Amino acid sequence: MSDAEYIASPTEWVRNQVELYESSNGTEGYELRDSGLPVILVTNNGRKTGAVRKTPLMRVKVGDAYVLVASMGGRPKNPVWYYNLVEDPNVTIRDRTEVTPMRARLVEDADERARLWDAAAEAFPPYIEYQQRCERTIPVFLAEPV
Repeated sequence: MSDAEYIASPTEWVRNQVELYESSNGTEGYELRDSGLPVILVTNNGRKTGAVRKTPLMRVKVGDAYVLVASMGGRPKNPVWYYNLVEDPNVTIRDRTEVTPMRARLVEDADERARLWDAAAEAFPPYIEYQQRCERTIPVFLAEPV
């Protein structure tokens, strides 16, 4: 990642989770709120500001890669980080104490997307409901080690 300024999320719970996850070096804050389900931190550069952005996403690991689901809870629009990754696919993934530089690619092949979507839905079943309540096809990225 760059030496650019870090701009925290405007969403309070996201800001707090990122701060706890990072300040503890991954020994705390690695679960989605009180769900007990694991999350990773995705660090990327903002496409408009160039600033460093950090987003907790559900942990969906396939081999040595991570599936990043741009669900935004089933809202009609893609999350901002989706556009950031399309513009600059270089990310850093923090999975608890492990921090790995990776490159994310938007999965466009239907068979590959279906396989990765199934892995994501198994890890976090609400993705199925999110897809049902929005008209867009929820984008899926695969972040692979550089």
